[in-house]
Amino acid sequence: MRRRVLLLQGFALTPMASVMLAACGEDKDMPNGMAVFKWDRDTCMRCKMAISDHRFACQIRGGPKDTVFKFDDIGCAATWLAEKGKEYPWMADAATRIWVAEFASAGKIWLEAAAAHYVNGKVSPMGYNFAAYAQAQPDSISFDAMGQNTSATWPANCHPGSATPHRRPSATVRPEIIENLTR
Repeated sequence: MRRRVLLLQGFALTPMASVMLAACGEDKDMPNGMAVFKWDRDTCMRCKMAISDHRFACQIRGGPKDTVFKFDDIGCAATWLAEKGKEYPWMADAATRIWVAEFASAGKIWLEAAAAHYVNGKVSPMGYNFAAYAQAQPDSISFDAMGQNTSATWPANCHPGSATPHRRPSATVRPEIIENLTR
């Protein structure tokens, strides 16, 4: 008799447990269309490090399959955008979304990367050392200027020991910029 009661109670709790576990993966603060980060399990598309520092995370989403790319550092995202322009031509599409974590909110607020203001001097996961803010800060720069600065430091940040020379492309994902990057 005890086993039957225990089994019935277990089956009754199963739907409630499923709902509670499903809620654990949701992040109510994510912008519409943004994929949830699985902190410490998702890896950066460029450097392959686990994404764990909420203050510097970045995500790109777009293309015909609504592809999601996650990054541990806005510098990795800007560099990856410059490198992959030909491979992913949809990045130049205005519908492509790029979000970056607002530094002061520790990843609770997400900003459109192109509208954010970037401050150098913060210690970021891959050493690009740019943090995003919603409001202009003293000495803050634009997304495009941040992309120019990060491109000057790669490949050293994500590919230690590489001596491959690279151009200094802009990280802006508009068609005219992507076209210049892929020449």
